[in-house]
Amino acid sequence: MKLKYILLSGLICLGAGLHAQVLPYKNSQLPIEDRVRDLIGRMTVEEKVGQLSKLLGWEMYEKDVAGVRVSEKFKEAVKTQHIGLLWATLRADPWTQKTLDNGLSPQEAAKATNAIQRYMVDSTRLGIPLLLSEEAPHGHMAIGATVFPTAIGQASTWNPKLIERMASVIAKETFAVGGKNGYGPVLDLAREPRWSRTEESYGEDPYLVGQMGKAMVKGFQGSVSGEEDRIIATLKHFVAYGVPEGGHNGGSVSVGERALLQSFLPPFEQAVKAGAGSVMTAYNSIDGIPCSSNPWLLDEVLRKQWDFQGFVVSDLLSISGLNGSHATAINAVDAAKQSIEAGLDVDLSGSGFGDNLLEAVKSGQVDMHYVDRAVARLLYQKFALGLFERPYVDEHLVAQKVATSEHTAMARQVAREAIVLLKNETNLLPLSKSLRRIVVLGPNADNIYNQLGDYTAPQPDEKIKTVLEGVRAAVSKDTDVDYIKGCAIRDTSATDIASAVKAAELADVAIVVLGGSSARDFKTSYQATGAANVESGKTSVSDMESGEGFDRATLDLLGDQLPLLQAIVATGKPVVLVTIMGRPLNLNWAAEYVPAIVNAWYPGQEGGLAIADVLFGDYNPAGRLPISIAKSVGQLPVYYNHVKPKHHDYIEFDAKPLFAFGYGLSYTAFAYDNLQVDVQEENDDFICRVQFEVKNTGGRDGEEVAQLYVVDEVSSVVTPVKQLRGFTRQLVKKGETHQFVFELTKEDLKLWGTDRKWKTEKGRFKVLVGSSSDDIRLERTFVLEKDYTL
Repeated sequence: MKLKYILLSGLICLGAGLHAQVLPYKNSQLPIEDRVRDLIGRMTVEEKVGQLSKLLGWEMYEKDVAGVRVSEKFKEAVKTQHIGLLWATLRADPWTQKTLDNGLSPQEAAKATNAIQRYMVDSTRLGIPLLLSEEAPHGHMAIGATVFPTAIGQASTWNPKLIERMASVIAKETFAVGGKNGYGPVLDLAREPRWSRTEESYGEDPYLVGQMGKAMVKGFQGSVSGEEDRIIATLKHFVAYGVPEGGHNGGSVSVGERALLQSFLPPFEQAVKAGAGSVMTAYNSIDGIPCSSNPWLLDEVLRKQWDFQGFVVSDLLSISGLNGSHATAINAVDAAKQSIEAGLDVDLSGSGFGDNLLEAVKSGQVDMHYVDRAVARLLYQKFALGLFERPYVDEHLVAQKVATSEHTAMARQVAREAIVLLKNETNLLPLSKSLRRIVVLGPNADNIYNQLGDYTAPQPDEKIKTVLEGVRAAVSKDTDVDYIKGCAIRDTSATDIASAVKAAELADVAIVVLGGSSARDFKTSYQATGAANVESGKTSVSDMESGEGFDRATLDLLGDQLPLLQAIVATGKPVVLVTIMGRPLNLNWAAEYVPAIVNAWYPGQEGGLAIADVLFGDYNPAGRLPISIAKSVGQLPVYYNHVKPKHHDYIEFDAKPLFAFGYGLSYTAFAYDNLQVDVQEENDDFICRVQFEVKNTGGRDGEEVAQLYVVDEVSSVVTPVKQLRGFTRQLVKKGETHQFVFELTKEDLKLWGTDRKWKTEKGRFKVLVGSSSDDIRLERTFVLEKDYTL
């Protein structure tokens, strides 16, 4: 008996000693590189390949009266595919078939992600947590999350500091429910407004896009890897996705090497150097090479030139596109081989790599080195995020971190700063709050989903503030506010212009809210990629005319919107047009006949209140256009910084856009003066200091967005007619004068030379300072006496 006790005690001590020995990859005190190396050494080839698969996550949980738990489909995927990531687990929208009823509240979302991670830690051989990636371009795409303006509106703020703060809010809400990777920012240059995803972009200019993208990355990721309430960013879509021929989403692009290097790649470079943890490849090809199998893009530029340390993920099914739409791979195995060897690390879908990559490795077509390289890149991010030490979220903190009053206030502020005053004839705006009767008209006046944009989850009605609600909340109790819809965005079967006219005739002012919609509905069918199927010629149609898949042949207001507006103007009553839209639409008639126009893009959940703040003077608008508004599709492309020579006029009208890049009005006025340009040249670089004064000469405090453009007057290669190289948004109180200062270096004036090297050439440069790209108030030239290399 004594002997049995001694043996049993010895076994217990031995077991305790083994348990106390922490495996190196689980030892947080070791360098991440050592932990990665150790873990990869313990993985089978199946586990390695599986680690690179990112499956659609909303199928991986079950919800009923008993609670939230992992699904059998999830258990099977883990068992057979050894998956390493999930995408859009918490997403809800018509494509996913997740609604307010069967989707997850924030508290339920935290329970779901904890259940998923607990299964990974407790029920798999190595206990590797999943990286949960979530859509987050203008708020976490989940029920209950705060909904901000879409990216085109964010860019209209011309305020990167505000966007960084907004991004930190999105990160906090995503982190709180278990997401550790946010999809965004989208860094595509939107120079083709027929393209359905224009709303997701920061506009047409590489400098502005780069500043906004950098702000989003900083807001998402913070300054320290693994910091609480921070997530890693995924930059989209690498590269040149926003200029498809004919506006066809995902279509081919015609971009030369110099344009690619000088315009399309710089925003990504800025965001990568800000520390972005992930990059997503675009669906399109570049000069015949698909982005998802392009070693020059993914290895030479991204890794070697920019020193990118994160992982590259495919867009949904883009690996399969190599042996599908692109027809550059003979079969799915060949597609997997091309992608992983080019430097693509993670497969969004689970069907691009998976069995195909496994077969390629086992048959000797792909060297194991490429798989280990990709796995190492992904695991590094998981370790850096602290997932192995903190795989779970605190379910009790969700209510303190998601949709708080502070976050709601931030959504309203971003929406206010995004609003662009396009026209204000005879100072019709701001309106008096004590008018006797106001009528609010139009399809976007009281439609919650039409003001939220694409990539938005269902939200409770009471959470969204429409324009109608905003107007009613702003005016005095003695003002009557009527509402008539008048027409739909596209559907003409229920138009009632007569009732709208009758209401306008009784009102002191008519506020007409028109534009577009990216609101997905359950009647629309969707492709496997999530893009909508467009069925032209249908008699009963949704409002959706923008958003992924809804490309346009014209930019006209659809349905009976223009007839409605024309009928209201014909009453002779003062009219204010408010546009809520995802792309720059044709506003020619309105610009000529409507006295006041306010553009809000898709302003998010607080959009109605923000618009009312501007309409009634509680906020002085200072938003600026990040994209030119064309007079006709026949002008396209019409972006301001096209390469020389200058455009000449057409027979029908001039070559200028209706509203230019950088344009926006205020309720006050600003005068520019005293431009000084000082250049100090050194051996390796120079500093060109540009300073000037801006005085508020109007009767209200207001913010001015001062813009600095540069013209390279003579260069060895053709350069843009002008190029934004600095901007700042600053409050200038009435009667006050503020000094604005910018500094330029060789980096700001570089070009890709004929010798295929970066350089800043000596010669004359012109500095242009003003309130928009076509409202230049001051200019001066300076000369560089020598060339500079980079």
